[in-house]
Amino acid sequence: MKILVLNAGSSSLKSSLYELGSDTLPQNPPEPIWSANIDWTVADSSGILTVKTQETKQKIELKSEDCDRAIASMLNTLVAGDSQVLNQLSEIDLVGHRVVHGGAEYHSATKITSEVKNAIARLIPLAPAHNPAHLRGIEAIEQLLGEIPQIAVFDTSFHSQLPLEAVVYPIPYEWYEKGIRRYGFHGISHQYCSRRTAEILNIDLESSRLIVCHLGNGCSLTAIKNGVSIDTTMGFTPLEGLMMGSRSGSIDPGILIYLMREEGFDADNLAEMLNKASGLKGVSGVSGDMREIKNAIAFGNQRAQLALDIYIHRLKKAIGAMLTTLGGLDVLVFTAGVGENNPVIREGACKALEFMGLKLDYEQNNSNVTEKNIAQADSTVEVIVIHTNEDWAIASECWDYLATSN
Repeated sequence: MKILVLNAGSSSLKSSLYELGSDTLPQNPPEPIWSANIDWTVADSSGILTVKTQETKQKIELKSEDCDRAIASMLNTLVAGDSQVLNQLSEIDLVGHRVVHGGAEYHSATKITSEVKNAIARLIPLAPAHNPAHLRGIEAIEQLLGEIPQIAVFDTSFHSQLPLEAVVYPIPYEWYEKGIRRYGFHGISHQYCSRRTAEILNIDLESSRLIVCHLGNGCSLTAIKNGVSIDTTMGFTPLEGLMMGSRSGSIDPGILIYLMREEGFDADNLAEMLNKASGLKGVSGVSGDMREIKNAIAFGNQRAQLALDIYIHRLKKAIGAMLTTLGGLDVLVFTAGVGENNPVIREGACKALEFMGLKLDYEQNNSNVTEKNIAQADSTVEVIVIHTNEDWAIASECWDYLATSN
């Protein structure tokens, strides 16, 4: 069976095609037979489409930001040119979509219907940078591929079993009844990394305690006990929790009241500041990209150093909170762009846990080893770096859907 994965984001479009057998899924994530990425962050309102197969790689400049045309151009490379891997698009059996916000009603991969699309649209105010892009991607596939089944895999679904004490905010209860609650995000990544960790370390996930640190441009931690998410740092929106690239994470809500009363901020001003002008970018004045922060520190930029110090401080605090929720820790997992590639961040987090017997192998840590325990042999806590693979996680969910529906 051929499964296409589409991740339509606010500044990029990513897609992969997997060709899988119908009997069992491979234990190790296979390489897709085709993958493509459109980056809109280039100048002149154009985009760069990068297409890879197992034999080729090419880049194509796109002059329009229109989502439908971009996806059409992307899918055309499946059936034409040097990257052709299909004779016709009708060979695709199913399309899986990453959807950031599914609210409280969707707990597993779900076939996309008009009702599901309406739910994704209804939740746009809670994920304004993501859900609109997901809808555009779904509708573009409908136009291009007709009645092909489409599956939504929700970032929120892994957190659907959070206990009420982690879900309900300490505000008047009627707001919880109206849907203001902790939902949690990055669930596809957190679930994938927990399962992959168990496979690599040969541990029983259903009797283990893990903290997964998803550290990219967006950042979140999840406490996973016996394979279930029991606490997570992101909440009603992806803005809560850790300091991020350009997002503030959790701050005193009184600051927002002050800015509204004394500085004339409105909701749009606050949203722009908290989501796009805060975090590493806001403190450093340099960038939200950890690589740029590192370069600035090398040239003696004190604000960049402060941004890094705050980032590590808040990460350690959040790990401590997850630790007490779990009542102990077996494995600390790092993933996503910063988690996978920044040994300084990993070292800073691990040093805070030396009191409980965690001993990091600094040589292994600095070599950026992935999918291997980088703690010392006598450490009480294992530490592992996992390359998150949301596309494969989504493809796996789609495979399960096809296997159980046939």
